[in-house]
Amino acid sequence: MCCGGVMNEGYISKSVSLKYLRYWFAYSKTMKAPGYCYSKIYRKGEKETVFYELKSVMALKSHWEELKGTHLRDLLANEARNKRQTIQLDSLFFDYTHQRLNDQTLELFKLLADEVHLWDKVDAMFSGKVINKSENRSVLHVALRAGKEKKIEVGGKNVVSEVHEVLEKVFEFATKVREGKFVGHSGKRLTNFVVIGIGGSYLGVDFVYEAIRHHEECKKASRGLQLKFIPNVDPVDFARVTEDLDPEETLFIVNSKTFTTAETMLNARTCRNWLFEKYSPKIKSVEEVKKKIVACHMCAVSTSLDKTDDFGIERDKVFPFWDWVGGRFSVWSAIGVLPLALAFGCEVVKQFLAGGENIDDHFARTREPEKNVPAMLGVIGFYNTFIQEMESRAILPYSQCLHRFVPHIQQVSMESNGKDVSIDGIPLRYPTGPVIFGEP
Repeated sequence: MCCGGVMNEGYISKSVSLKYLRYWFAYSKTMKAPGYCYSKIYRKGEKETVFYELKSVMALKSHWEELKGTHLRDLLANEARNKRQTIQLDSLFFDYTHQRLNDQTLELFKLLADEVHLWDKVDAMFSGKVINKSENRSVLHVALRAGKEKKIEVGGKNVVSEVHEVLEKVFEFATKVREGKFVGHSGKRLTNFVVIGIGGSYLGVDFVYEAIRHHEECKKASRGLQLKFIPNVDPVDFARVTEDLDPEETLFIVNSKTFTTAETMLNARTCRNWLFEKYSPKIKSVEEVKKKIVACHMCAVSTSLDKTDDFGIERDKVFPFWDWVGGRFSVWSAIGVLPLALAFGCEVVKQFLAGGENIDDHFARTREPEKNVPAMLGVIGFYNTFIQEMESRAILPYSQCLHRFVPHIQQVSMESNGKDVSIDGIPLRYPTGPVIFGEP
């Protein structure tokens, strides 16, 4: 897999593998922290220091004025520089040599990280402190992939243990479905899984599914099974997804935290009615058995049990997640884990989560920016956008397996960093992130 100029922050070169994919996806998800840092206004005693007045930022601006006349081929001619501008992490090789920076740039990156208190903010996120000030919440997608032995407390509760309780429930249900112990209303095995959701409730899942489904292990695990998505309220989208499906072999997964998202609920009702209509010739009364049909063919990922009750989904088929899970990061929660476990089995998903945890540990423990993959992706993105004033970014994956990567990252990056106010709600006078292109 080769992603030339991915995110304008260097490129990754590696053959396609499940392990590699989960690493790549994991560190792309940690971009919250750098964005969180550089949209902040800092104070020193009585004096307010605006971000672009920081010493490191002004030094980087001056440095770029001196460096921008240097051709990239001249930078690449320095083998010692090139060696320093790569990071090897297990099977992941991160190469940022094709960025227009030198050793002095890296030293200024260190100064920038110190001046904005990057590592204090990383520690705050990993410890469960409230860093989402606008909603007064923790930001803990890292807890979703943390090992059982870890402890992260929110409100006095260890959320990691809660996460693993949900994971066990998901894996138990997925295993029953895959082994034919939980079947459709007519007794047929469920082999078609359809996710109903919009935005973060499907983009990340769709990306991961497409990225790994041609891996040999995943191909074997998903033989005879398929995962599809209905994000659009356009009836044509529903018709295209369901045209070749046997309703007796189909399980719908409704992804909606509140179970009130208008587009998702419209599609959920459409799918429920489709089941009733397709089953109607085989039953005496739709009213008499509709609860059983929904119980056998619909499950949900939601926190609103009263609304899933009203819809007809049984509680043992409702999988929760938490308000500290942002939608754009929710593939690590039951939103993504459930459909991926149904499609590929629990062991594949466990590998995926382990890869995420591996990158989280690397991000949290490696305090030299030039050796930290997520930190370098963040700071180089800032360097390109803010210092070099590049207003747009093209993500051009060469691997067809990554054809759903761009729309996912468009949401992850632009929704995280595309703010016009600081963390304190003060209007900003500088850009916080580029517009991302690359969707064919």
